[in-house]
Amino acid sequence: MKTTGNTMLFTGGTSGIGLGLALRFAEAGNTVIVAGRRRERLDAIVAEHPGVTALELDVDDPASIAAAAASVGADHPELDVLVNMAGIMLPEDLRDPGHLAAAEAVVTTNLLGPIRVLNAFLPLLLRQDPATVLNVSSGLGFVPLPLTPTYSATKAAIHSWTESLRVQLAGTPVQVIELVPPAVETDLMPMSDATHAMPLADYVAESFDILQSEPDVEEVLVDRVRFLRFAEIDGRYDDVLAQLATRVP
Repeated sequence: MKTTGNTMLFTGGTSGIGLGLALRFAEAGNTVIVAGRRRERLDAIVAEHPGVTALELDVDDPASIAAAAASVGADHPELDVLVNMAGIMLPEDLRDPGHLAAAEAVVTTNLLGPIRVLNAFLPLLLRQDPATVLNVSSGLGFVPLPLTPTYSATKAAIHSWTESLRVQLAGTPVQVIELVPPAVETDLMPMSDATHAMPLADYVAESFDILQSEPDVEEVLVDRVRFLRFAEIDGRYDDVLAQLATRVP
């Protein structure tokens, strides 16, 4: 992936890692479109960062996705990078039948959302040469955080889906990259200020450096996520899972 001269769409681009990476890519000379549900937040980003474009997009809503794809196709037919960043993280007690609403919401946003977004925007990307899809999973897709079981499961699914997508798009101009964040200091859920979380600015800087120095990378792995990514391979899975089981909001 080249890190300058792209036209990039970031779903979930109004806060956290999505916004952090979007602004870093904008600084590097890319045309950046941040997409999200909150119009007031989108307007504030555009006001604060001239040159960044905003797009209303609710990844939970197929009609919103279709409208966004039509809008981008008309206004930015040169789109060559899709960053599937939108996601939610909710704690669940699986012993409580009431958890089902949270689980369904997480699956809709974190799994169906990226699948639907890719389906809508892939025809645009296939017209470019080269183009890139960046799907965002999580270190928790490799060892789950028991507090957030469905979130962890959706991120494991995104990893698997991304592997299949890469195989199916082999031979096309579209490169497939997986971003695998560790815990990062964002407002994703109340654990955002936990001492184990990586500062957002550090995560953005290290991830961008990897993408810049390794243009053919398949998984963007900052140092802080390796203990999760390779826990099973290194024979540490049970110990890491036990560690994560002690974490509470």
